[in-house]
Amino acid sequence: MISFVSTIFENFPDWGPRLLDAGWVSCILTICGFLLAFPLGIAIEFIRTRRSPIFRLSADAYVSVMRGVPILVILYLLYFALPEAGIALPSLLAGILGLALVYSAYLAEVFRAGFAAVPSGQREAAMASGLRPWQTFRLILLPQVVRKVLPPLLINLVSLLKDSSICALIAVPELTLTSRAIMSESFLPLHIFIVTACGYFIIAWPASLAVRNLERWLSRRAEGSKTARSRQDLLAKPA
Repeated sequence: MISFVSTIFENFPDWGPRLLDAGWVSCILTICGFLLAFPLGIAIEFIRTRRSPIFRLSADAYVSVMRGVPILVILYLLYFALPEAGIALPSLLAGILGLALVYSAYLAEVFRAGFAAVPSGQREAAMASGLRPWQTFRLILLPQVVRKVLPPLLINLVSLLKDSSICALIAVPELTLTSRAIMSESFLPLHIFIVTACGYFIIAWPASLAVRNLERWLSRRAEGSKTARSRQDLLAKPA
């Protein structure tokens, strides 16, 4: 055990900077992919709430396809198939787009659950007051939904970070691909991949803690709101 740890420390001056750079690339994949998937997910859910069956079917088909096809196939289509159509994407951009397309479908499902939790009377009241559908969606419903679905959104962010390792297969120089390159040079697979696992954990753990704390805070806030409403109801009752 001592020799195992000492080997890691001996090689860390070489491995550390390379893994740190690769960790930044993983973070870029995760953050950019999520920032792109977030508005896409909202747009898909907005289209799905339209009365036109064509819009609803198109949005449902997109979600079903993106959830049913492996991420790796989407990445291969973007990176290897698009050049045949004259569109050549850099590997990093293809990775970001692939992750965003797939996770936009998952986020759309999260938003769907969030919108279902908002009382329908609020939508009807907003429409009756003269707001257009997009204004009702953006100004009345969306702020409430985002608060309700914050924990599952952050869970999807952590999942996206872990799935970013698949981008190694289209030559994105992220953490997994760099670790594989170091392994082929050092012939120390156990050492390097334990260090890599620790790297992913260090990035993902704060987000997991944030999700847990956020859930507790939202739960306490919901309990506080219920208690306040109960007191108001009691005070409003005639003696």
